[in-house]
Amino acid sequence: MKGFFLAVGFVLVLFVLNGVLSGSLVPGLSISPYYLQILSLAGINIILAVSLNLINGFTGQFSIGHAGFMAIGGYVSAFLSLTFGDRLREALGFLPASAQNAVLLLLVLAAAALCAAVAGFFVGVPSLRLRGDYLAIVTLGFGEIIRVFILNIDAVGGARGLGGMPQLANFFWIYLFAAATILVVSRIVRSSFGRTLIAIREDEIAAEAMGVNTTRSKVISFVVSSAMAGIAGGLFAHYLMYLHTNSFTFIKSFEIIIMVVIGGLGSITGSVLGAVLFIGLTEGLRQFAEYRMLLFSLLLVVIMIVRPQGLLGHRELWTFLKRRRKTAPVTPPTVSG
Repeated sequence: MKGFFLAVGFVLVLFVLNGVLSGSLVPGLSISPYYLQILSLAGINIILAVSLNLINGFTGQFSIGHAGFMAIGGYVSAFLSLTFGDRLREALGFLPASAQNAVLLLLVLAAAALCAAVAGFFVGVPSLRLRGDYLAIVTLGFGEIIRVFILNIDAVGGARGLGGMPQLANFFWIYLFAAATILVVSRIVRSSFGRTLIAIREDEIAAEAMGVNTTRSKVISFVVSSAMAGIAGGLFAHYLMYLHTNSFTFIKSFEIIIMVVIGGLGSITGSVLGAVLFIGLTEGLRQFAEYRMLLFSLLLVVIMIVRPQGLLGHRELWTFLKRRRKTAPVTPPTVSG
């Protein structure tokens, strides 16, 4: 019951924040559309980083194809909303417009997650029998195959890109799904299946010797991670209202890996911190124009030298807070004499 009230309270807080930030709740009170977009893209990055951490951080595999699953989710959801959106709204004519948009968004995101998960399954079954660099090469190739395949499909815009989608996603929906992603990954990691994934990460041969079906566990982890990337792609499509294959190159996959590595492989809160820090640094250094990526690269090198395990390593943020409370000095009582 306590969890239910916390969930309802969180949704209400998100609803109020969305209204305040966008200006729909209090007329005249809002933030710049630029900063609102940065906050929203940070939420999408959180979904991508946390979901990739499930396979790269907790399972110990090295996937470089996350942008491909994001592209599948984005294009599938965009195509469905453009093709069937008006018909669905007509069927839901008895509902207010906001409710129609919510139902449409949830349906296209469900389809995006399903298609990305199916793609993850067909890629994961053969490739996750491989290890190390071989898996990275296979997933990198898959991401590029998906991008080039979409580039040659005229039904989804081809080289022109795909636009005209309704803006169904906003701050509320993005952070609602970001919170859901964090919750799902956290529950997986704390379950018996999560302990199986960590055992695979620590020593796959020993896990196999103990009777663990490592390939099956890795495929399940890969499929769940792919589905979450598909949801992120759908939110991305219905927030920016335009898609192009240039947004899903292998560079995007490397950016997601950077977010995970900055925060710490095997840390959920680290992934959140890394995603926010990544977009904060890239946008904060925009004023330096052509030196922006150079400075960003130097900052990454410094972080990796100072904290090679990432900002939080394998730990979560609250473990550091608990340690500080335990090690806080206790002042002895003064004796008045």
